[in-house]
Amino acid sequence: MVNLLPPKTPEPITVARAKPSPFTLRHLLAVMALAGLLVLVLIGVGTSLLGPSVGAARRAACQFNLHEIMVALQNYHDVYHRFPPAYVADANGQPMHSWRVLILPFLEHKPLYDAYRFDEPWDGPNNSKLAGDLKILMCPSDGTRGTGQTSYVAVVGRGTAWPRAKCIDLADIRDGVSNTIMVVEVHNSGISWMEPRDLDVSQMPMAINPRVGGKGGLGISSGHSLCAHAARADGSVFVLEEKTPPATIRAMLTIAGRD
Repeated sequence: MVNLLPPKTPEPITVARAKPSPFTLRHLLAVMALAGLLVLVLIGVGTSLLGPSVGAARRAACQFNLHEIMVALQNYHDVYHRFPPAYVADANGQPMHSWRVLILPFLEHKPLYDAYRFDEPWDGPNNSKLAGDLKILMCPSDGTRGTGQTSYVAVVGRGTAWPRAKCIDLADIRDGVSNTIMVVEVHNSGISWMEPRDLDVSQMPMAINPRVGGKGGLGISSGHSLCAHAARADGSVFVLEEKTPPATIRAMLTIAGRD
């Protein structure tokens, strides 16, 4: 069986330095994207001091969080040659540990990862003590401070980049990494960042900011105005407007739909 868990000490992971590699075009694009997001943050913060644009600063911070999550996922892929599974299952096939836990070492949270125990459920007696807020996993527009919730989830299920307890690699994304969604934003999700729960592609509404009472209720959504954020497999972060057609959303969630 292939081990998908980042090793614990005394076998520490050196984040993003598993194997020295030349500075490639992908690295350049990542640096440019990060620089652009930092500029947005600075502009948003500056304008919020001068006027009512607090929302712009929060949107920029949310985009930055998603960018860092994607960098962590790509670094995980560099080390293990595949993306993490949506969850690690127990002996009965039930979700036990989340992908968000698996990428902690790549989010500069190695000590927290080391304190997490994989021999008990995510909400076991030891792991429950770790369930505080993680700023990198919380959109500032969400009113979830102090709850340990995540604003960022995967969309799991058949045909997606997250086939539940199975893994994919970049070669599996035949629709193209620039056309495929990896992570989405969910407003006030009610999901702990440690909880092995995400959106189910077969149950979620194919809409942005779906209204209460829609199919499945919980969907791609945000506290921002008329939009929500998502991140593609190439690491880019983009805006999904409320007017995005359901067919377009569904197409972006598949990895080999040829659409």
